Amino acid sequence: MTKPLELRKLTVQELEEKAKVLRRQLFVFRTQHAGGQLAKTAQVKQARRELARVLTLAGEKRREEARKS
Repeated sequence: MTKPLELRKLTVQELEEKAKVLRRQLFVFRTQHAGGQLAKTAQVKQARRELARVLTLAGEKRREEARKS
């Protein structure tokens, strides 16, 4: 799990790339969970929350940039 302070240092493009990776990871976790192969089922919840954090910060940064323009 990435700390929010570390995420705030990233640019919008880096956050979007991280979101893309997290979406893929979440898909894999869901697939494994559905197939009964996921040992730590809490990983689904953690990945979902991490994705939400990244998307929230990306949206905040986009709005901040829009205000500056």
